[in-house]
Amino acid sequence: SNLTSAHYSDDGARVIRLENVGDGIFRDARSFVPLEHFERLRKHEAKRGDLVVASLGERLPRACLVPDLGVPALVKADCIRIRLRNDIHPKWALYSTQTPAAKRWAEDRLRGVGRQRLGLRGIRDVPVNLPTLDEQHRILTILEDHLSRLDAGRASLEASERRSTKLLRGLVLSRMLGQADSGHSARAAVVADEGDLPRLADGWTWSRLGQLANVVGGITKDSAKESGVDLVEVPYLRVANVQRGRLDLSVVKSVRVPRAKAEALRLLPGDVLMNEGGDRDKLGRGWVWSGKIDNCIHQNHVFRARPHNGVIRPALLSWWTNTIGGEWCERHGRQSVNLASISLRRIREMPVPVPPHAEQQALEREIAEALVGASRLAADVAAATTRAANLRGAILAAAFAGALH
Repeated sequence: SNLTSAHYSDDGARVIRLENVGDGIFRDARSFVPLEHFERLRKHEAKRGDLVVASLGERLPRACLVPDLGVPALVKADCIRIRLRNDIHPKWALYSTQTPAAKRWAEDRLRGVGRQRLGLRGIRDVPVNLPTLDEQHRILTILEDHLSRLDAGRASLEASERRSTKLLRGLVLSRMLGQADSGHSARAAVVADEGDLPRLADGWTWSRLGQLANVVGGITKDSAKESGVDLVEVPYLRVANVQRGRLDLSVVKSVRVPRAKAEALRLLPGDVLMNEGGDRDKLGRGWVWSGKIDNCIHQNHVFRARPHNGVIRPALLSWWTNTIGGEWCERHGRQSVNLASISLRRIREMPVPVPPHAEQQALEREIAEALVGASRLAADVAAATTRAANLRGAILAAAFAGALH
């Protein structure tokens, strides 16, 4: 159903949106429309046990099962509801969307450079291996025993990642605001940014991100329109590549763009990358580009901040945008029906504390040394998460090949 913000209410029927559809899980972000409006849209109703597949975004085909929501529900545009036949176990259909084969199949059919789309026709054509219902039950029993152990390990990894982020935030607070992590007033004043910013140490100054760096958005050209005589194919970074405090370059895609555009958006060592959209707590996250890939550019959902000569060291800026600056983005971004985002104009207004030039190198070294343990933890968590994802894929592949015993 096509809904606008004017249709929403404080209660009534639930609306299932893209942000509800995790990769195998239903995320309980709540939105409602009045029951009388639901009645006019009943053909879009989603019931307990229905499969809902996201047609837009990352990790497609991303799907979840509708739980018991206690009230009527409907799906919004870009969420495809599938009412399953009686000979298909709902979890069999769900896990079939998570297999490596299904992900590869979908990847070959995605459209769009920014927010990639599979579409209704593509989702209808996703191949599913379908044994008898009894065989589905047998395989699911074995499969879920394996996956439950993996999920327990993943929960532990996520807890470790949260501890690492908290440590980083505490260090930035204490070194750049002179405030311990347990403190509140200065940090809250920066995040709110409603009047005078807190006083800094002698020689330090407040600046706005757009004053101390050239901040631009990335490529928005749709792949379907990539035609012309002066095009070049270049690698580009997506939101999935730009993680908090690191860049994941394991899968970097390419795009054909006009030569002049490729040159204008070419990343240089020292550029600070920040995400423009996604989950609200992911706004502003990113890290510093080191130049590992030649002629690389970035998509429109990733901002690039190029500090003016010597104003602020890139690592200091990125640590700030990953912590207090990120919280500022959460406060001052906007929430659409499906995703959070922050505009280029708005992120240029982010307040940033700027140390005296003579102190910046020592400050960077001090924070980096203090973060050695956290960095190792983050690297270990990232490696373990990758191994767990690969193992999960292998287990799912074996299950849907009938080789899981």
